[in-house]
Amino acid sequence: MEEVIKHSERSLEAALENQIATLRKEVERGSKKADQALVFKLVDELDHECKLILQEAVFRGENGEVRPGEHQLPPLPYSYNALEPHIDEEIMQLHHDVHHRNYVEGLNEAERKMEEARRDNNYDLITHWEREAAFHGAGHYLHTIFWTIMDPNGGGKPQGDLLAMIERDFGSYQLFRSHFTAAAEELPTPGWVILVWAPRAHRLEILTAELHHYLSQWDVIPLLVLDVWEHAYYLQYKTEKEDYIDQWWEVVNWPEVHHRFEVAKQVKWSPY
Repeated sequence: MEEVIKHSERSLEAALENQIATLRKEVERGSKKADQALVFKLVDELDHECKLILQEAVFRGENGEVRPGEHQLPPLPYSYNALEPHIDEEIMQLHHDVHHRNYVEGLNEAERKMEEARRDNNYDLITHWEREAAFHGAGHYLHTIFWTIMDPNGGGKPQGDLLAMIERDFGSYQLFRSHFTAAAEELPTPGWVILVWAPRAHRLEILTAELHHYLSQWDVIPLLVLDVWEHAYYLQYKTEKEDYIDQWWEVVNWPEVHHRFEVAKQVKWSPY
């Protein structure tokens, strides 16, 4: 069954690539150059989106789950240089292709080792592999969110219900931003600052996580995440972490954060 699924996905990918190639040829033959640039841009975006869908499908089971040990590195939703001048192309390439990939590979190894331990009924190293899964898994999932909550056309302020909730829970958008920024600047170790929805408290909170998983809380839903590991900024900003944080606000993808909020606020557990 698995081979049939993979074969059909490969066939679909080939068909899409043929369609895109045909469209490019037709445009080249019959359109003006000014129109070609726009159409090529749209085709590139379609090509990218199709690859994202296909890539995700190949590694999922029949019920949509990611099988143990088969997580994969998600592609960036934009080019490496798209966030310049705020975040350099070299940083984005190393951050995504090296650091994030290492977390994916570490998580996959940990899951396979735990699967092997269950199969062999040998749990001598289970604590080690649980720690590895926690560290690499948190790194993988947080980075996956991180790429999506940035955008070349980002910045500004949130709108609608998210802005209203921020104003309710923090007093104002400026007070929220000052709190979030200070938490990032004062974090004593590499780690993350995270705006979360807390289903039990029914409100927004700002949390920090040393590394990826220390000082974190369970039962909350991340909405906006900021990576303040040195690899996220050091090549460009050196020791000026504050400048990196200040520039990061210029690429925040507030519509995506708002979407995450709209989904998350539907989850409301009893506080007891």
